Amino acid sequence: MKQLPQETKRFKSVDSTWRQQINLAKASPGILTVCCKEGLKEKFQEANKNLEIVQKGLADYLEKKRSVFARFYFLSNDELLEILSQTKEVRNVRPHLRKVFEAVADLEFKDDDTMWAMISSEGEQVNFVKKIDPKDRNVEYWMGDVEKMMTTSVRSVLLESIEDYTERPRTEWVKLHAGMCVLNGSQVHWTSDVDQAIREKGVPGV
Repeated sequence: MKQLPQETKRFKSVDSTWRQQINLAKASPGILTVCCKEGLKEKFQEANKNLEIVQKGLADYLEKKRSVFARFYFLSNDELLEILSQTKEVRNVRPHLRKVFEAVADLEFKDDDTMWAMISSEGEQVNFVKKIDPKDRNVEYWMGDVEKMMTTSVRSVLLESIEDYTERPRTEWVKLHAGMCVLNGSQVHWTSDVDQAIREKGVPGV
């Protein structure tokens, strides 16, 4: 209502007209009596025009939000409205995370609503390099920061897993790192070992 004052005014007008006609019908439930009132058709036609204007205004508003944070395109209008209408309740975004970020089931929140980690559907947790503070910010902006922090944090834990590979037995290393880090880290070291073998021993090294 604050973001779309003109559309809100039109919608309230339509809502008032509708409620008035419904109350009249309830008071005198005869179809000929209710529907034959002069000007009723014109009122409803005007209401439909106003609703179309409201719908267009709402669609334009949602498009602006999606242009700031493109992953909102994965959400329906109703889902996006649910998020935008509760910007002060940042944790209400949690049910929609799976649609916005593939393989992310939840975020770790502290008491002050700052976000410190992402959690997969399997329960694996990757800590953020830095916390995300959504205070006094629109959801499309702090969710954009979450997206960037996800990339930064994944790079960090992947590098950590690659460097840690040579420091401990593989059976222990596998248990200490996230599944994707184990898969990618293994491939990095496998490629490195194969390259080294070819360079040092040629074809027999393979």
